[in-house]
Amino acid sequence: MNVLLIGSGGREHALAWKLAQSPRLTKLYAAPGNPGISEHAELVPLDAADHRAVIDFCRRHAIGLAVIGPEAPLVDGLADNLRAMGIPTFGPNKFPAQLEGSKGFTKDLCARHDIPTARYARATDRLAAETALEEFSLPVVIKADGLAAGKGVIIAETAEDANAGLDAMFAGGFGAAGESVVVEEYMEGEEVSFFALVDGETVLPFGSAQDHKRVGDGDTGPNTGGMGAYSPARIFTPALEEQVLAEIVRPTVHALAEMGHPFSGILYAGLMLTEAGPRLVEYNVRFGDPECQALMLRLDSDLLDLMLACAKGELAEAAAPRFSGDAALVVVMAAKGYPGTPKKDGAIAGLEQKGATIFQAGTARKGGKLVADGGRVLGVAARGKDVAAAQRAAYRAVDGIHFPSGFCRRDIGWREIARLRADARGRKG
Repeated sequence: MNVLLIGSGGREHALAWKLAQSPRLTKLYAAPGNPGISEHAELVPLDAADHRAVIDFCRRHAIGLAVIGPEAPLVDGLADNLRAMGIPTFGPNKFPAQLEGSKGFTKDLCARHDIPTARYARATDRLAAETALEEFSLPVVIKADGLAAGKGVIIAETAEDANAGLDAMFAGGFGAAGESVVVEEYMEGEEVSFFALVDGETVLPFGSAQDHKRVGDGDTGPNTGGMGAYSPARIFTPALEEQVLAEIVRPTVHALAEMGHPFSGILYAGLMLTEAGPRLVEYNVRFGDPECQALMLRLDSDLLDLMLACAKGELAEAAAPRFSGDAALVVVMAAKGYPGTPKKDGAIAGLEQKGATIFQAGTARKGGKLVADGGRVLGVAARGKDVAAAQRAAYRAVDGIHFPSGFCRRDIGWREIARLRADARGRKG
């Protein structure tokens, strides 16, 4: 089978790496891809915003499955047009993609269907947002309604922080995404990421992970697209998974189906584990980045089989995804300046590291050399019997990579490692 993968980041490198292992794969194409993806796929210069060009390519090359990696083409309706032309597609149509494309859409859906989430208010101008803020105690969360590459969330500790956040939103700091905002109550707890394959009706759990959004060690500094992740999130117990499926994920899937817009693809629920139980923080309608890298490292099933079953509405007959009992952890190496203005063109070498898999994200080849070409540049991933072992292996590889204009957090997985140490003390006691 010929497959077209849309995207160019670390998530797409991980998907390409895993798809290339399928015995059903005949030829993998990636548009536009990156230097790392080129090791597994033929790169093609397609613009995902040019739907006609993508459709024409699929027809000329007998594409049996189109996989849309990033959120922007989904929100733009690429999946609708591919499906309209009879091309099996992994990824939701434009309407259900609003779960990620509009935080207000998701909050309103949750309110209508009693899905547990934070109390909220919506505002489309500065005055309305200031009025909404009066209804919330500090700290308070201010979110850009639209797509903001994981950066459109401000946690305001003080009134001054909240006003500065509104300034950033309505002054264009987040582009069109910030023209409308959602103000939310701050939720206390620990965040986890939960993934599920959905074909419109059937829901198959697809593992858990924990991301690290803040740029600095100890969860300090501004939010980013993600500085590292590990899987599985042991704190997300089977009982919690069942509760989330029953109270959050399945009601969302059923609500969209009842609206005549069934969801098909991977549904990623960002959750807060509060004292009152799990509550939805946000939905994404694609694999998380960098969570995808950790999940792919653990996945024992054939990814192509699962994606095709999802695209064809055949998940009810598909076997549940199988994952290794090992843990996997990924450390993001970013260009200095990220999440602001990253330093480009920094040389990268030493990616051949034993005991680790290196996924490329923001990279390019210039003058025969591999260089940084984005904010998050590499994902250094490793497996181990537990998160502590996976962390050691990943950081050994990080230390062997030559990337002087890059940086990373040195504490990815710290919450789970603290739990492992507490468990060890308990056994000794």
